[in-house]
Amino acid sequence: MDYKILLFDLNFDQAEEEAVVETVRSKWISTGPKNAEFERKFAEMTGAKHAVSLSNCTVALHISLLLNNIKPGDEVICPSLTFVATVNAIRYVNAIPVFADIKSLEDLNIDPDDIERKITSRTRAIMVMHYGGFACDMTRISAIAEKHNLIIIEDACHGPLSEYEGKKLGTIGKVGCFSFFSNKNISTGEGGMIITDDDAIYEKAKLLRSHGMTSLSYDRAKGHSTEYDVIELGYNYRMDDIRASIGIVQLDKLHKDLEIRAEIRTLYEKKLEGLDGITVPFRGYKYFSSNYIFPIILKVSTVDKRNRIREHLAAAGIQTSVHYPAVHQFSIYREFATRLPLTEYVADNLITLPMFSKLTNEEVEYICDSLKKALLAC
Repeated sequence: MDYKILLFDLNFDQAEEEAVVETVRSKWISTGPKNAEFERKFAEMTGAKHAVSLSNCTVALHISLLLNNIKPGDEVICPSLTFVATVNAIRYVNAIPVFADIKSLEDLNIDPDDIERKITSRTRAIMVMHYGGFACDMTRISAIAEKHNLIIIEDACHGPLSEYEGKKLGTIGKVGCFSFFSNKNISTGEGGMIITDDDAIYEKAKLLRSHGMTSLSYDRAKGHSTEYDVIELGYNYRMDDIRASIGIVQLDKLHKDLEIRAEIRTLYEKKLEGLDGITVPFRGYKYFSSNYIFPIILKVSTVDKRNRIREHLAAAGIQTSVHYPAVHQFSIYREFATRLPLTEYVADNLITLPMFSKLTNEEVEYICDSLKKALLAC
């Protein structure tokens, strides 16, 4: 279907093209100097001590569990209202995902009270996902983790530059994980990053991303090393320099992009204020946010009604999505399933409206007017 208004649009221009051409002409396109520059800039941007570039965020989550010594049979408390990669990574190390519910229709993040209820003698970590770039209640979650001697891993794939209590998301737990998939705030096609202040985790992360080898091809090509040893069972989780060069340009654009998104969110909230039948999660959020997506929740609704409203919006030329189906209801996770009433309601009654910095005020107004008509029709 051809849409008048897309769900998302890349913030790309000639700068990304020139960065790619420059890297190709340099004759070094695998992991090398562009990755090193991307890592330095990302660490500075987030205030982290270290950053390690990776092929995607899924492998960042996988490595984060390995780096924190999560073993088969260990329990990791996690949300179900997330992309499945958050939970898949837990299974990659044969740990057990323990699903916790969200806080409310106004706050779609994992509920600290339910986290505490789910802790057992086998619990080793809490994996939070900052939904839409809006922070989980990290004060409560950090206190729970400290009380029970648990590790916090932040899935901050939605939240580059998002803040909580003066800290950037991804810097509060032991490790923060980011995504640069094509529809994220920072887009490189595929790509990911972990950040940490822990020197030992940083050094081991570099080994694990590249077969456990003690030096990279670029080091050897430049004469910095002529030999290597393999000291860990590692993986091929590297990012190439072509994608890193795009990432560098995207970082330079990020803050301006997020400022515009904040203005768009403000307009959305104004146009939808007082509209019967919907809840706008995170309304009035007090910290700086990446505003990765703009979700609404239908009140007193069903999945069929939600789908009919989406069909009306599609007929008006507006692309929408659902973030996300509940992971604990997927066939592969039935053995770990539990009752999560709020998550289940939201998964059936959430609509993600378009959100990107190229949206015009007129387009936002058209989306809101079309939504109002769809609600009346359904």
